[in-house]
Amino acid sequence: MNSHQGKSYVITGGSRGIGAGIATHLADEGARVCITYSSRPDSAEAVLSKLKGEDHLSVQLKLEDESSVNEAFKTIFNTFGTIDGLVNNAGITSDQILLRMKSDEFKKVINTNLNGTFLCTKAALRPMLKAKAGSIVNITSVIGQTGNAGQANYAASKAGIEAFTKSVAQEVASRNIRLNCVAPGFIETEMTDILTPEQKQEIFAQIPMKQLGEVLDIAQAVSFLLSNKSKYMTGQTISINGGLFM
Repeated sequence: MNSHQGKSYVITGGSRGIGAGIATHLADEGARVCITYSSRPDSAEAVLSKLKGEDHLSVQLKLEDESSVNEAFKTIFNTFGTIDGLVNNAGITSDQILLRMKSDEFKKVINTNLNGTFLCTKAALRPMLKAKAGSIVNITSVIGQTGNAGQANYAASKAGIEAFTKSVAQEVASRNIRLNCVAPGFIETEMTDILTPEQKQEIFAQIPMKQLGEVLDIAQAVSFLLSNKSKYMTGQTISINGGLFM
């Protein structure tokens, strides 16, 4: 029997990259999944069409818009009835050194990444509290642990998500609901495909394992944190970065 047979999960930002990989892996393990997208319905449907199993769902959800989040989760609950877990994966970047960064660039990243995680977690928690069961996995970043020049907004949002996770984990632990983070380093995705060999060598020089991670590395960690195999873990961060940050 697959480890997630009969379970239902929501993955935000599941139309590409790490989110699509997580959705694919969970479906392979027997789960029914809902992936959310912001502006690419065709990409979301393309991912859905390749998922193993049936009754999967895609919904539009704009992280920066509270009404959009609430409507999306209303649709999800009307379709699935309940969910067993949530993966807060969606996020954005808007890189610039601080003295050139506009207030709107800072606010947009914080509002999308950190406030979006708050809104989705809040929406998912209500039925989990009634069921006294659930697991929420927040995708953070090695950048939230180390900082990075030109990414003050992104680093702050991801570090904030880690602290948010620990706080909410304490609030709901007695209800058998767990919150944890997965912090990826450099992972092979569409974003890294455009790097030149020279740029990749510069990255490899920073990583003790001298290679990029795979999306499956992240998906397997998420699967573990959603499952009963991690039933005594909450408020933790699993770092998957090839030794980039220890």
